[in-house]
Amino acid sequence: MSGIPVLADSVRITADAVEILDRRVYPFEVRWVRCATSEEVAQAIERMVTQSSGPLFAATAGLVLAAREARRDPPRVAFARLRKAGDRLIATRPTNNHIRDAVQGVLEAVLDGNGGLPATGEELVEAVTEAARAHDAAYRARSAALGRHAAGLLGDGARVLTHCWADAFLIATVQAAQEAGKHLEFVCTETRPYLQGARLTAATLVEMGYRPTLITDGMVATALADGLADVALTAADRVTLDGHVVNKVGTLGVALAANAFGVPYHALIDAPDPQARTIDDVVIERRDGDEVLHVLGRRTAAEGVTGYYPAFDATPPRLVTSIVTEHGVYEPSRVRDHFAVPHHPEES
Repeated sequence: MSGIPVLADSVRITADAVEILDRRVYPFEVRWVRCATSEEVAQAIERMVTQSSGPLFAATAGLVLAAREARRDPPRVAFARLRKAGDRLIATRPTNNHIRDAVQGVLEAVLDGNGGLPATGEELVEAVTEAARAHDAAYRARSAALGRHAAGLLGDGARVLTHCWADAFLIATVQAAQEAGKHLEFVCTETRPYLQGARLTAATLVEMGYRPTLITDGMVATALADGLADVALTAADRVTLDGHVVNKVGTLGVALAANAFGVPYHALIDAPDPQARTIDDVVIERRDGDEVLHVLGRRTAAEGVTGYYPAFDATPPRLVTSIVTEHGVYEPSRVRDHFAVPHHPEES
């Protein structure tokens, strides 16, 4: 492997726009979607141009555009426009809390210690740009820490089953395992309907020097029964304080199969969500059922068929072996300990 994987740097800010790598067509095409306004960034997130942690970076970049759009307004008007743009970005993908946290983090960083605003529009743009850069860097650092903890759970020669695209978490875990001299093997689910596992996870693993095995989503139980993998590892879009793992739909099926065949299942998240005490506090995004009737832009179901698409599911704590955060490895019932000071993570 040379350099960082392509998908590790998929959002870039230019002098007059934000460019987002179109994950709907990668790796068959390396196409960048140009967004000239914060609203266009929001639409790109909604339309699945970017997924997983991509929307976090798109959201912070979108706030930079929003600040540029408001640079000629009085400070309070400009900040109100910025907050409105932030609300719009948060609404694009309600299940993953990373967009919410990114928007809130940038807005809070723009204010001085007394809640005051930058004096001019240019100063607002500068402050938002710096806050966005700092938030992105902090997320990458948290992912790297998480990756080191996750790699510690994987023995040399481990055969790892993945589901969907774990993005920065997976890349950091693989890099940490490689630095530790561990040899890993991977089995990836294809992940309908956007095939993130086939196109993003598998492609990135190839880029990082592996030759993953691809299975359809319906093969997970059989693959584990056949001994194709000895550990299941996924990201989590959100983890509640009572240990529920919310992730791409199909994760629950992976956890059930892993439980049935005695395979440990580990979920990766930089931190549980302090605003989600239980699963009742999480909005599960329901996308247009028409999306499951198509694959890569081509309809695969007969006319008259109705689709159903809950984009995420919730895995109960009893099916989760451990939750890995930037601070360590926790049993689901102890995931609140992530916030303890000092930290004493319990290795599972």
